[in-house]
Amino acid sequence: MNSTTRLDSFGDAFSKNFISFAVGFIINCINGAFVSTYFKYQVFQRDPRYVLYIHLVINDMIMLTVSVALQIMTYTIPMNLAHCCIMLLILITTDKNSPLNLAAMAVERYIAVCRPLHHVHICTVQRAYALIALIWGISFIPAITDVIIILATQPLSVFSKTVICYPAAVYNTQYHKAQSTVVQVLLFSFVFLTLIITYLKVLCTAWTVSGSNQASARNACNTILLHGLQVLICMLSFISPFINLILITSWPRDRTKILFTTFLFTNLLPRLLSPLIYGIRDKKFSSHMRQHICCKCCTSVEKRVNLIGLQTSLEIRYIFFLVVYIIPRFMSPVIYHPSVFGMSISGSTGLGTLLVEANVSSGSNRCY
Repeated sequence: MNSTTRLDSFGDAFSKNFISFAVGFIINCINGAFVSTYFKYQVFQRDPRYVLYIHLVINDMIMLTVSVALQIMTYTIPMNLAHCCIMLLILITTDKNSPLNLAAMAVERYIAVCRPLHHVHICTVQRAYALIALIWGISFIPAITDVIIILATQPLSVFSKTVICYPAAVYNTQYHKAQSTVVQVLLFSFVFLTLIITYLKVLCTAWTVSGSNQASARNACNTILLHGLQVLICMLSFISPFINLILITSWPRDRTKILFTTFLFTNLLPRLLSPLIYGIRDKKFSSHMRQHICCKCCTSVEKRVNLIGLQTSLEIRYIFFLVVYIIPRFMSPVIYHPSVFGMSISGSTGLGTLLVEANVSSGSNRCY
């Protein structure tokens, strides 16, 4: 989609960038709520299952942010090959992380259901962090290999050239295509085999056990099936070139719209699946998340109430200060020294005149 930016008018380019930014921002806000809930409660940080889950969510947030930023920068800022390779390095690494993380979560569910006595010793938080580091290392190898191929086949001056930062446009040699095909076949073959084996094992366990264990096993089966669905959705980004080719051949005039739509449905929207599949389905996580959101809402309401109470208290204190301190000091000279304010004793029936006449009459009565 980025390779066709010069075919777009200003209005089309603005609308596409705005939609991408809005969708990415909303999805990241939803994912950010799950990440905030995870770090709020220690109970999740001590469970390797939630450690792997939150890594998947953070990985999707990084991938989504880089994808949207790369699209907007391709439309607005000229980018040389060096900067483009750095962006693609992050993008490709996070893209490979997702299926490997799903396979790791499926294995963890298999151990929890089929080997419950060994789960505590095998699946620890430290090993979960080590597995995450291994996932990043494995995913980083294909990404850095693409850069090494450029270094081996082209001169260093090519890194200063301005390019359209799109993987198919930058990594366009036969070596890149062969390496990408081999990595995709090996990666998804491994992930699918892992998901199928763990699903069959958990399914057999669900048939043999009874009671609460059976319900847990069936729940694990459903979770692994959702893993498989998410892996299939992850594969959409790899088959999107074939989808684009078929659609563009049928509707060549709508080329840029087709490319943007496939980018939206194969790269952006799948990043919303992780919180929907795991966070909302998991009763423990969803209950803590509702509690976390309610606490935030109550805290904000309490702050507003306290602010209103503080303002009311200040207003009451101000009125009390006026009544007790200011007004009496202002009325004293008016009452006892009216001439200062232009009131003549012999002039009229004002307050000062009445007070003087009252004093005179009382004095005459005392003389008699």
